[in-house]
Amino acid sequence: MYKIECDTHTHTLYSRHAYSTIEENIRSASEKGIKLLASTDHFSDMLFGDYENVKNYQYFFCCNNWPRQWKGVTLLRGCEADIVDMEGNFFGHDIAIRKSVIGDTYDPEKNLQEMVFEKLDFVIASVHAKRHTIGKSVAENTNMYIKALENPKVFFIGHIGRAGVPFEMDEVLKRARDLHKPIEINEHSFSWEGHHQMVCRELAVRCAELGVSICVNTDAHMALEIGETGRAQAMLEEIGFPQELIINRTRESFLQGLSECGIELTL
Repeated sequence: MYKIECDTHTHTLYSRHAYSTIEENIRSASEKGIKLLASTDHFSDMLFGDYENVKNYQYFFCCNNWPRQWKGVTLLRGCEADIVDMEGNFFGHDIAIRKSVIGDTYDPEKNLQEMVFEKLDFVIASVHAKRHTIGKSVAENTNMYIKALENPKVFFIGHIGRAGVPFEMDEVLKRARDLHKPIEINEHSFSWEGHHQMVCRELAVRCAELGVSICVNTDAHMALEIGETGRAQAMLEEIGFPQELIINRTRESFLQGLSECGIELTL
C-alpha cells in the first residue's frame, strides 16, 4: 500500500448528511496515523433553504477557532463548494448578504461566496447537481472545470471521476498541471461498480502519463472512514501509479503543493 499521511476531503455534522464532529474526525485521524486532516464541509444549496441568512454559515466564519495542531494532527480549514454554472462560478457568488450575524447592516452589501472563501485555507470544487450542464457540450463542460480550477482559492476538483459530467480529460489535466494543482481520486467513487471506477482508473493512468499530481482522499462522512482509501490505493497499485505524484503522501508534500499553486498558509 502507498504511504498517504493526509486526508484532505472530509465532512462533519455541518454537512447535514454526515455524522461526526470535528473532534471525532481528529481523534480518528490521530489513531490511524494521519498527520494532516482537512475538514471540508459542503458549501452548497443542499444545506439551507434560506440562502441569505448569514447565520447559517457561522460554522465557516468561526473555524479559525480550531487549533492548527490537535492530537498530533495538523488541521486545515476548507470547504467543498458546488460549481453552479458553466462559467465555473460557485455557490454563493450571486447571493448578497445585507446583514451581519448580529443584525448590523452591511454598506455596501457583501457577497456570500467571498465571505466564506476568505475564512478558509483552500476550496474543493465539485459538481453535485448537474442541471446547469444539461444539454451542454463536452467543450463547454471542459471550460467549466478549467474556470473553476483557475479560482485562486481552489486546490482541486472533487470526485470528478463520478460527477457524471463528460469532459475532455487531457485538457483539464494539462491545465491542472500548469496551475500546479492535483486531481482528486476519491475513495467514495469506488462504492459503485462500473463506470465511475473506469473513469477514475482512466484519470489516474493519464495523470501518470502526463505528470499530473493526484490527491487520494476518503470523502469521509463519518469518523470511522477517515484515512480509509484501500480501494483507491488498490487501483493505483494495479496500474503502477508513481508514489511521488501523490501530493498528500506526506504532510510536507501537501503543504508544499498548496504553496506551489499560490496558497500560502500560516500554521
